Parts: sequence; C-alpha cells; structure tokens
Amino acid sequence: MTLVLFVAAAVGVIQFNAGSAMGTAPFASFLKTRTMPAASPTMDAYGTSGEVKVRFTLPGETLEYPLQVQGDPTGLAYTWVRAGDSVAVAPPKPLRGAMLDAPAKPGFYRVVLLQGTGRRVIDGLAVAVLTPFQEKVGGVLNGYRIGTYLGERVGGKRPPPEGFMEIMPGDLNLQITKHLRVSDFVTHDNQKSWPRYAAVSPRLLDKLELVVAEIERWGDGQISVALNVRSGFRSPDHNRTIRRAARDSRHQYGDAADVAVDVNGDGRFSSSDIHMLGLAVEIVELKHPSLAGGLGMYSRGRTPYVHIDTRGKKTRWRG
Repeated sequence: MTLVLFVAAAVGVIQFNAGSAMGTAPFASFLKTRTMPAASPTMDAYGTSGEVKVRFTLPGETLEYPLQVQGDPTGLAYTWVRAGDSVAVAPPKPLRGAMLDAPAKPGFYRVVLLQGTGRRVIDGLAVAVLTPFQEKVGGVLNGYRIGTYLGERVGGKRPPPEGFMEIMPGDLNLQITKHLRVSDFVTHDNQKSWPRYAAVSPRLLDKLELVVAEIERWGDGQISVALNVRSGFRSPDHNRTIRRAARDSRHQYGDAADVAVDVNGDGRFSSSDIHMLGLAVEIVELKHPSLAGGLGMYSRGRTPYVHIDTRGKKTRWRG
C-alpha cells in the first residue's frame, strides 16, 4: 500500500491516495512496521525558474512551504534546524498543510519532519528568516553599518526592504539558487563585523536563473554557464562611495545585480558576451513580463558586465 500526502503550493490541501483497500488487521500490521516517509519540496516550490533554493520570511510569520510526502502521514510534525546544524530551535508542531510557522530568530533554516522517533531533514529548499528593517537604528543594524535610505530622509516613493538576510561566515557558501550563493550578495564594503546583512529579492533570483537557462538552451544543454556577480546588494552607505552609481540604486533594495558571463565560452569576458547576455535578458522578459526591469550594458573597463534588475518596467541604457 502506498499513501501519498501532497501539500499543494497554491491551496495547501492534503490528498490521500490508497493503492488498494485493506482490512483492519493488515493496516494495524502496517502501522507497527511503518518507516519514516520520504519527503521533498514540490516542483513549484523553487520559483518560476525551478532553481531558487530559498524562501524568505520574517520572524514568526507564516510562510508557504509546499511539500510532497510519500508514505504514511499519520502524526507528522515539523520543527526547524539552522542550516549546517542539527539542533532543533523550536518545539514540534503538527504538519497540517503547506503553511508553516517560521522560526522566531533571523538566520537560515531547514525544515525537519518528525514522526514518532523518526526524523527527516528536508534538503533542497532553505528558509531565510530576515531581520526586520525596523530593527535598524539610524544607519546601523546590530553593529553593521547600512546607512540611510532615501525614503527615510525625504519621504521617497520607494519603501525600504522589509528585512535583511542575517549572514554569518558559515552562511557564505549556502546555495540560494543553482548558480548563486549567499556570498554573491554581500556588500563589498570591507566591514569586519559579523553578522553582515543583505537584502535580496526572490524575483531577481528567478530572473537571473531564467537568463542562465536561456543561454544554456542555445547550446542544447551542452554548455554550463557560470555567473560572475560583480555587485549584488549594496548598502546605501556603500552605494554613496560608488562612482556614477544612481543615488537611489536598485542594488540597495536587493533587486539588482551586475553580472558577467562568458557566454561564448572563449575563456574571457568580452563585449560580445554582454551583447548575448543582453539578448537573453530580452527573451526572458518577453516570456515573463512580470520580471521586466532594467538592463544596463557596461563595456568599458577590464571586465564588461550587464546590470539586471526587476524594477517592474522596461528600462535600457549603456554605461
């Protein structure tokens, strides 16, 4: 007999499918010998691109975490462990659908399913519990200098990020998409204190992965693309030190990245690479209008690169 528990991403319903009818005695025997069910995030849990490996939430909030569980779901519960650790940080709660209560403290976590004495860590999809923006005091957040957003000073139309990833040294290599790590979004400001903080938009992560997928499609799956992130998140304090940076740069909000890709595979970054990269961005925006945004082509300097963002409207420029 196979029982399948499917927690749907859209509606959070639970479906049970039995392979055959069973009598009371066989079922009781099954319960005595049951094993911890296999479980994994559903395919649509990884964003539009299918490659985003983290979900963002604020402390204690309810988040959608769609799971597919194969086996007997009786008595399933969940808790959380920090990424790279094995100690539970919260008491178990019954698993009743796709909506889970997030941990109370910022950091990177993984879901752990519990059943009796069984325990299964869910790999593949981490949860980043953000430090709320409101915890920033002046321009400083827990000793880390972020600075002040334009909207804080002059009542700008663009609200600041709702929160920031809290990053410790052990988090830097955590994969947040197939091709991107936490370290790709840390501000290059040479501050020495930990934790560091960075804002990241899941829409930007999806767009970058879709761009990579488009380039790989041109090679019929025979090429492997590496993203070189020159600049991800920039704190407002650091952004003011960047020559020719926009005063209210999208980088400060976590929805922009400057990237270089060796598209033609010749072992270097060139102007032809950024033109092909720009074409991939155009195709992605045609296929996914909700990810429309800025595309800046920068061919000067030693390493040509492209600025990509998800501001919501198509904007083009050259630098």
